Amino acid sequence: MGDTPINLNRARKARARDEKRKAADANALRHGLTKAQKAALKAENARKARLLDQHRKAETPSDPEKK
Repeated sequence: MGDTPINLNRARKARARDEKRKAADANALRHGLTKAQKAALKAENARKARLLDQHRKAETPSDPEKK
């Protein structure tokens, strides 16, 4: 036993905070990205698709055998 007294309410609340933090981390892993992260990822994918489409060659109708 230590010489200093321990505030039991503070220790109980700290333990409860740690347990909630662990549960929140587990839920974050289980459920994935935040709404802001999903929106940023969607915008980035749209930008990449747009850039890819801009660099695509146009199909020429002069070659009838490709159809």
